[in-house]
Amino acid sequence: MRRSVATLLVLAGFGALVLPAASIPSYADPDQATKLKKLTKQAADLNKAYRGEIIDLEDTRKAAEKADKRVKKLKGDLSTAKEQVAQFAQTSYMGAAIDGIHLFTQDTTLDSAADIAYLSNVKTQRLASVQWLLDQQKKASKDADKKISALQKNIKDLQSKRREVESLLAKFGFQTPDAGSGLTPRMITVRDAIMREFPMPFGVGCLRPGDPGEHGKGRACDFMMSSGGRAAAADAKDRGDAVAQWCIDHHAEYGIMYIIWQQRFYDMRTGTGWRPMADRGGITANHYDHVHVSVL
Repeated sequence: MRRSVATLLVLAGFGALVLPAASIPSYADPDQATKLKKLTKQAADLNKAYRGEIIDLEDTRKAAEKADKRVKKLKGDLSTAKEQVAQFAQTSYMGAAIDGIHLFTQDTTLDSAADIAYLSNVKTQRLASVQWLLDQQKKASKDADKKISALQKNIKDLQSKRREVESLLAKFGFQTPDAGSGLTPRMITVRDAIMREFPMPFGVGCLRPGDPGEHGKGRACDFMMSSGGRAAAADAKDRGDAVAQWCIDHHAEYGIMYIIWQQRFYDMRTGTGWRPMADRGGITANHYDHVHVSVL
């Protein structure tokens, strides 16, 4: 079957313009995964050395991991798009292959102006898709670098305070939960002291068997400021603010480690004051309905 000169020129031009896309460079930093793996290990060591989760550190680590996963996904998407473009160009250029799979049109002569326009449009769309993915990967890679650098700085800052934290931990010593309540003696003391100071109409929740965090270790209690699942009303919010401030004022006396309230946390070990907490996806998860108190 004959093809018009114009159509062959379009096919040849398509192949010539698209085939180089397969050699477009990748912008993912091969060192990102290595850095992140090393920093994750250091973060885990610090959490252990600080005797509990360091919220700021964990939020930064999770952000870095999320950014790194996006880079990897975009890299995979880009690789797939390159292969599709290259295969499409090769099929277009090898005229006989089109007849077998009807890639463009049922009319294998491809002599009409509509066919030529279709080829041109497909070429433009495929190239635009590859370019968009390339741009997105470059942006994601830069974002991952930024998040990893933030994690690196956070770890460095925490490591510089390690001596002070070790001294603080030594002062209060390590406690294990008692057999009855499942709470440490220190947590029981803090819970009872807070309940003597403030009314708790919505209750207090402490031990959560199987929880990997402080609740599972008997070193945390949630002081509810609503019935749960809804933000604290004005008067209850004031009470929550007062409970949080009481913990800050008395942390050295009772060995309070950190508190979380209204999507903010205050870590007594780091001495950085109130810090915003990453969005965890809900009223309760973001601590708008309870004050979380953890002890050393």
